[in-house]
Amino acid sequence: MKHIGPYQLKNNLFLAPMVGVSDTPFREICSEQGAGLTVGEMLTCNKDLWHNERNRLKQIKPRIPGPQVVQIAGSDPFLMAEAAQLNEAMGANAIDINMGCPAKKVLKKAAGSALLKDTGLVESILKAVVSAVNIPVTLKIRTGWCPETRNGPLVARIAEDAGIQLLTVHGRTRADRFKGEAEYDTIAKIKQAVTIPIIANGDIDTPQKAARVLAHTQADGVMIGRAAQGRPWLFNEIACYLETGTDNFVTSLPEKARVIRSHLKKMHAFYGNVKGVWYARKHVAGYVSGLPSAKAFMTEFNASDSGQQQLELIENYFDCLMQQRNGAIAA
Repeated sequence: MKHIGPYQLKNNLFLAPMVGVSDTPFREICSEQGAGLTVGEMLTCNKDLWHNERNRLKQIKPRIPGPQVVQIAGSDPFLMAEAAQLNEAMGANAIDINMGCPAKKVLKKAAGSALLKDTGLVESILKAVVSAVNIPVTLKIRTGWCPETRNGPLVARIAEDAGIQLLTVHGRTRADRFKGEAEYDTIAKIKQAVTIPIIANGDIDTPQKAARVLAHTQADGVMIGRAAQGRPWLFNEIACYLETGTDNFVTSLPEKARVIRSHLKKMHAFYGNVKGVWYARKHVAGYVSGLPSAKAFMTEFNASDSGQQQLELIENYFDCLMQQRNGAIAA
């Protein structure tokens, strides 16, 4: 599966729409690092809230070769359809509907994964959005509301009948949130229940895991979420493994340093000198997690309020890591 509607994709590896993570700079980085599709952060269907800065920034399109996918969330069919139309007018190439988010503030509005309890409303929303736009509409769900009601196959059939062109399934119920391990048996059942492309999501954090999930579920692709934070090069590594069956693609320290510096520059330019520095701290903490002296480095990095200094700190830190590694090899 390498297309959505008329849009060609370079591969079947997708970046998940993580709020606070999958912003425009990170989508550009992940696209550069091998993601075939990136989905924007969840956007409320209430257009009256779009004027605030956070929602406004969510709608700025990244400079990527693939289609621009905007994810919308809500529980009112009319508002969802209207939001889809407005985003199409603003340049979206596809609309993704969120019926998978387990966050309490989303559930309070009967949106996200809460909708899985009401298949009638699911059908109404999907039909309203599909009929409102001329671009592909996709859907993201969980396997059900709770382990006792894994109704993912039923929701998938409703989605297919409504005209949804691609379905992503996170291998947990809403009740599971992000606890325990994702299960893929339900995703396999969903794949057998419909003919539209199915994308498997949940706990896919290595090339080998991606291959196992694809084999087990027979899904048409995988979506990477939390594992990509701090490791956007994971997409290239998975793509290589799926193509060759070997672990020959290893992202070097110099390449990691280059990617991180590029990401920092994008954040500084996108958010400005103040907020760009703030957001960089979260991402860099993910980048250096598990590396030598990471805690001491982050103490210094978090104390910096200068974008230029952040870039210099990253360069110096990775220079030290490379010197240590070269010294260990020489010894």
